[in-house]
Amino acid sequence: MAEIRVSRLEQGQTKFKTVPIAVTPEGFWCCPSPTVFHKTIKTQQNPILSKPKSSLPTQTTLVEKKQTPVTTEKKPSSNSTSSRTDSLTPEQRTHSSDEPVVNPPLTNEKQPRSKPENAPPRKVSIEFGEAKTSDLKVILLGKQGLAVKLSVHRSVLVENSDFFARKISGQQPIFPCLEIDNCEDVEIYVETIGLMYCKELKQRLIKQSVSRVLRILKAGEQLGFTRCVQSCLEYLEAVPWVGEDEEDKVVSLVSHLEGEGIKVKPVLKRVSPDISSNPPNDTFSHILELVLKSKDEKARREMKSIVLKLLRENNNNNNLPSTSSTSSDSCSETIYSSCRISLDSLLSFFRQADQEVEKIKLLEKPIALEADNLLWLLDILLDRQAADEFAVIWVSQQELASIHKKLPVVSRRHISVITARLFVGIGRGEILPNKETRYLLIKIWLEALIEDYRWLQHGCGPFDRKVVEEGIGRTILTLPLEDQRSVLISWLGSFLRAGDDCPNLRGAFEVWWRRTFVRPFGAAGEMGIFRQGDIPVGSGVGGVEGVLDCD
Repeated sequence: MAEIRVSRLEQGQTKFKTVPIAVTPEGFWCCPSPTVFHKTIKTQQNPILSKPKSSLPTQTTLVEKKQTPVTTEKKPSSNSTSSRTDSLTPEQRTHSSDEPVVNPPLTNEKQPRSKPENAPPRKVSIEFGEAKTSDLKVILLGKQGLAVKLSVHRSVLVENSDFFARKISGQQPIFPCLEIDNCEDVEIYVETIGLMYCKELKQRLIKQSVSRVLRILKAGEQLGFTRCVQSCLEYLEAVPWVGEDEEDKVVSLVSHLEGEGIKVKPVLKRVSPDISSNPPNDTFSHILELVLKSKDEKARREMKSIVLKLLRENNNNNNLPSTSSTSSDSCSETIYSSCRISLDSLLSFFRQADQEVEKIKLLEKPIALEADNLLWLLDILLDRQAADEFAVIWVSQQELASIHKKLPVVSRRHISVITARLFVGIGRGEILPNKETRYLLIKIWLEALIEDYRWLQHGCGPFDRKVVEEGIGRTILTLPLEDQRSVLISWLGSFLRAGDDCPNLRGAFEVWWRRTFVRPFGAAGEMGIFRQGDIPVGSGVGGVEGVLDCD
C-alpha cells in the first residue's frame, strides 16, 4: 500500500455527482449496473489529473484523507491549507530495498501546496450511499479516470473486512475519508463493499455469471472479506463451468486462495480425482469393460470413437493416465488383459461354429463383435506404440487360423481385418516385431487374408485397398531375401488366378526382383543376371517409390 495522507479536498480534485442507489430490507446496498460506469466514462471529455503516487502497479493502494464537510454545491476555498502526515504500512516498508522509507510522526507543520487553479477535475465522478447516515467516505480511484465515492459505515467495514479493519481501527485520529488508489476493478470493488451490508450473500450471487463471481472473489480476497470469499466458493462449487477456458480460470484463482476459514477443497474436488480410493488404472479398466460389453451397437461404436479420440489426445500430452512409466505400463497391461478376454471369446465362438454348423448363422454377430473389439484395442495399442506384443499374441492363434479356413467367408471375414491392420502397422513402422513374428504373421494369416480379400473390399465397411496392399508388401520386404522369394512366388500364383480379388503386391514384387536379379548384394564385383536397362522400372503406385513414400 502507498502513503497515507491527511488533506482537504481542493479545487481540481474529483467532483462527485450523486447517483441513486437501491436500499434493500437488509440495509445498505451499493451495487450499480455496469452500464452506469461504462456510460459515464464515454461521456467524459476532460483529461485526468493524476498525482504521482508511490504504489505497486499490481496491488491496491490506500490513501486516507481528512477533509472538511464538502457537498457538490460548494467549492472549497483555494487559499485553504491543511496539515499533512505520512505513515507507512508494513507492506510499504518492504516495498523497495533501494529507497527505504521511514514513518514520521504526525505534526502540525503546514505543507506548501501547488496552485490548483489550472487543475482539471477527474473524468468520472459518481457517488453512492446515504451521506446523512454514513460516518466514512471511501473513494475508489481506478483506471481510465474512474473515481467513485462511497458513503459507508465504519462498523460495517471493520466487521467484514480485515483490510479496512487494519486501516480504520489502527488510525488516530480517526480520518473521515479513505482513498483506494490504482483500483484495478472499481465496478467490482463497489459491489463487493455493498455485499458487506447483505446477510445472505449467496442469494446475491445466484444470477451472476461465473466470470463476474471470479472478479468478486478476487476483490473479496484482497479486501480480506472472508464471508464473501466463502460465498463465492460455494457458488463456484455448485454452478456449472462452461468450457475449458472458464474451468482453467476458476481452478487458477481458487487454487491460490489462502486464509483461515477458506475452504477451497470442495471446489477443486471437481477436477482433482481421489487417487487413493479410485486409482486411474482401475477406472480406465472399468471403462474398457463397459464399452466392450455394451449391447447397443450404435452406443458402443460412438463410445469407442470418443474413448479412442480422448486417449489419442492424452498420448499427445504424454499423460495417459499419468506421466509415470509405471502407470503407463499398468495401463497397457489392462488393455492386453481385455485383448486376451476378447480372444478367448472369439476362439470359443469359432469352436462352436466348427462343431455345430447349424449355429453358424447365430454366431456371426458375436464373432463380428469380438473382432471389432480386438480391432479397437489394437488401435489403442498402436497409438500408444505398445502393439508389439499383440502381434506375438496374434501369430500364436494357430487353432483360430485352422478353424478360420473351415467357416464361411461371411462369418470369418472380420478376422482378416485384424490381420490387415497388423500389416499396415508394420508397414508404417508403428509395430516393430522381430523377424520370426513377421514371418509367422505372413505364413499363418496371409493366405487367409487373400481368401477373404474380395469380401473385405465389398462387405466390411470402409476399406483402403491401397494402404493394406502397401502394408503387406512392406512387411514381406522386411524378411530375408529367400523368404521374400517364397512368399511372393506363392502370392503370384494366387494373383494370376484371382486378379482383383487378390491383393496387388506388384510394388513389393518389383523390389524383390531388383534385389534378386539386377543388383544383388554379394561379393565385390558380382553382378546380377540382368543389366539395369533390361527391366522396365515401374512408377506410380506399383513402383518402389510408391511403396516407400506412402504414409
